[in-house]
Formats: sequence, structure tokens, C-alpha cells
Amino acid sequence: MTQLTFCGAAGTVTGSCSLVDTGKHRFLIDCGLFQGSKTTQELNYNDFPFDPKSIDFLLLTHAHIDHSGLLPKLVKQGFKQKIVTTQATCDLLQFMLTDAAYIQESGVKRHNKNLRRRGLPAVEPIYTMPDAEATLRLLSAQPYEKWFEPAEGIRARLWNAGHLLGSASIELKISQPGSTELSLLFSGDIGPEEKAFHPEPDAPVGYDYIICESTYGDRQREDYTLEKRRNALRDELTTALNRGGNVVIPSFAVERSQELLHDIGYLLSKGQIPDANVYLDSPMARRATEVFIKHADKLEDVEVDESELFRHPNFHLVQSLDESKAINNIKRGAIIISASGMCTAGRIKHHLKNNIYRPECTVLFVGYQSPGTLGHIITSGAKEVRIFGAEFKVRANIRSLGNYSAHADQDELLDWIMERCPITGGLFLNHGEEDARATLRELLIKRGLDGDRIYRPQFDETFDLRPGTKPMSQGAPKPRLDVTKTAHDWHNDYAEFMLGLTHALEGASESQKYELLQRLKSNLTPSS
Repeated sequence: MTQLTFCGAAGTVTGSCSLVDTGKHRFLIDCGLFQGSKTTQELNYNDFPFDPKSIDFLLLTHAHIDHSGLLPKLVKQGFKQKIVTTQATCDLLQFMLTDAAYIQESGVKRHNKNLRRRGLPAVEPIYTMPDAEATLRLLSAQPYEKWFEPAEGIRARLWNAGHLLGSASIELKISQPGSTELSLLFSGDIGPEEKAFHPEPDAPVGYDYIICESTYGDRQREDYTLEKRRNALRDELTTALNRGGNVVIPSFAVERSQELLHDIGYLLSKGQIPDANVYLDSPMARRATEVFIKHADKLEDVEVDESELFRHPNFHLVQSLDESKAINNIKRGAIIISASGMCTAGRIKHHLKNNIYRPECTVLFVGYQSPGTLGHIITSGAKEVRIFGAEFKVRANIRSLGNYSAHADQDELLDWIMERCPITGGLFLNHGEEDARATLRELLIKRGLDGDRIYRPQFDETFDLRPGTKPMSQGAPKPRLDVTKTAHDWHNDYAEFMLGLTHALEGASESQKYELLQRLKSNLTPSS
């Protein structure tokens, strides 16, 4: 009998990790970093709910950090087996994992300075550069649509998922002693039908079990083509640049930034937007762009010659910190694309700090903003935000474009699942918030699927899998994460309180300030 345990992304869209135990072999599908609220991120420091030394191999759907970002921690704690994925994913991970390690090391270094000043003990990074380098040595590439055998009695095949360069859905056939072969399909993250660079997602039909993402299970995008998307970007950039300030675009370093460069380069070449300098300020995005150029012959919907891809004369691929700082001196006419896409870290926070309070500037969001992140707070209409511990008024024009998402929307998810049928055992909806999963389940029932065979697994919940039969839940231990705290935790409350306190003090007289602070001081002793 085979068991499946959901070790992440169950009721959330982060920390993807599934454990498959055949009784003879134990392996993982993905091992992602937890992102979002600080409460969610604290999971990255906790122990895995399994022994890394017991894992026989790992299959990786794609390079995004919420699917790959804890691989170096896994290796640090004793995993030494193969990590199997596509060649393009291997190429992207060459710098993505070392960049993630650098962020861990530098972030902890800054944090430890603050701890020392407060007389508190230092902490260690989740993993370091040597851990990332050791992880890269374990990578093993496989082509799409060809069977391979990662362990005796287990066959696997990778299918284009249309989400990211190198992204894959993973098909599995597991031999069962005294039983028929067990068939599974892990969707990974599924891309939309209309997306630059990649064909539509694909995979065969007919499985015992499908494990499918549900990120946009409760959201439907307006129908669009790549031409309509480019026209929408044209209108946003034209309006923004005519306001007389800069345009700041928080963007994921891998793929989203390259799609933006491609579209902006096209618009500039055709004279469809005002002449502007475009700064890609993310060392990771710059290296990702080089990988896209390497794989240009495999990309679809490219409007320029391969030799000219991402090489418009107005493009500036920023590398050094001094180059990044120099952008702060530009007060108008610049399009600044910078990571991270949810404004949780990286150089984007500096660009927001220098532009978000200026009414002539525009902040244009082009991707999903996970609850609890700075990007989500801004797009939710906050009038003030805290960046690097300081308060900033949100006076810039805040705009969003939804058609750059790398995820399939509601109808596309429904179609992808229905096209994979029949499902004889069960369908698991993971990698989605609870509302998204619940909505998608109800819509699948309306399309004719058996609701008793559609599951919304919880954190660390384990299921027994048998060919052709409903899975049997073995339950879940006390959850490592309260999913009700992923959108708004005490850290968010604290930031809101500090902003509110600053606002209250600004409008108060001296005596009112004194009285307010005295009342607050009297309540500082924590309740027992």
C-alpha cells in the first residue's frame, strides 16, 4: 500500500511538499520555502515532518522558490540522493538556490546585529551557500514525455505544465505487490492557456489519483489574448508615464520579468508608449534572462529575432548595488522592474520607499499577492505602509494587471482537471487557500465529478492509496500552521498599530499625547 502525506501547500499557496511512501521507497514531490506572513515564514526554521535521510529521491516540478526553496535545508539535514527535474529547471536553479542562500545569510546577519544590540542570542540561517552548492550537485535532468525509473518499481514521466520555463506535471506509475499498478499525476503549478513562451499545459488522461493545484480556484480572469494583454500594458504605462513620475513594477525575477521585458520592448519598438528607460533591477532576474536567451529556440510567441530577445537599447539590466542606488536619483520617466514580486524582500522595497509617497508615480502590480505580504497590504488599499521600519504615505497611483499571472484561472483549472478524467480513486486539491479549494470543489461537482472523491487535505494529513478505490485518511497531527493566520497575524497587527499610533500622535496636542502614551504604558504588561 502507498501513502501520500501533504507536508505543505495544504490550505495555503506556499511551501509545496508532498511525501510518497510506497512501503519500499520514500520520495518527495517538491520541497518549497514557506512565504507570506511572518507566522508562515517561521515554518522554514522548524524541523521537517519526516527524516531527510530516509528520502530515496526527489522529483521537482519547477524552480519557483515556493517549490524548491527548502532543498538546501533538506540537503543540510542529510538528504544526499538525486533531485530529478527538467534541464531548464536545472539551469534556473544554478543561481536561484545560491541567491536564496545569500538572502538567508545576509538577512540573518542583519537580524543578529539587532539581536546583539538588544542583548539577545544570535540565530543561524536556515541554510548557507555551501548547502546550496551541495544541492546543485544532486540535480539530474530528464526530458519531457519520456519514462524514467527513479527507483525500482517506480516509473515517472514529465509533462509540460505551461507555468514557467522548465515547469512540469509529474506522472507516476507505482508497482504494488499483489495488485495492479497505481497511477498518480501531480499537476505542479499549471499555466494559463494564453501565455508567452510556452505551449498550453498537457498530460495524458485516466488516473487513480490526481493532485492538483487550486491557486485561482475562486478567481476568473477576463478573457484575453497576448495582444490584448500587451494593449492593456500599453495603456497602463502610457497613463503612468504621462503623470510625470516613475513606474515601479514589483515582479517575480523568473519569467514574469522576462515577459514584461518582451512586451515593453515590443511597445517601445512600435512607438506605442512614451520613450522611457527600463531598469531590470534584480541580479536574479538578470541571470534568469540569460537562461531564457539560452532556451530561446524552444520559446513560443516571441515577436523578435532570437538574437534581439531582451536586448532593446532602452533596457538596463542592473547588477551592482551602486547601479541600483543610482536609480534613486531618477525622478521621472523610468520603468523600474524589481523583485520580489510580493514586495517581501529584495531591491523592490528600496524602490517603493523612494516612490510610493510621490503622487506623480505609479506602482503597477502584475501578479498574485499572497495574504500578509507587503504587496497584498498595498493592493488592499492601505493609506500608509511600513517599509524598513519607517512609515510611508501611499500617494502613488496603485494599479494592477491580472493577465500576467503564471497560474491557470478557475475555468482553466476546471478544464485541465476534466480533460484528465476519468479519476477512479480521488482528486486532491492542494496549493490553494481554503476559499479557492472549496469553490473549485463545488464547481467540479456541478461538472459531474463525485464530491465524495474530491479532497481538501490538511497540513501533514496522510492518505492510504489503492488503485481504483477512494483514499483513506489516516488523519493529521496537530497542525504546524494555523491557516487562519496566514493572511493576517500579530506582525500585521503590530505594523497597523504603529501606523495608527503615529497618525494619532500627529493630530494630538501635547497633553493628549501624554495621556495616550500613559494609557498605552499601563497596558504593556502581558496577561498571564
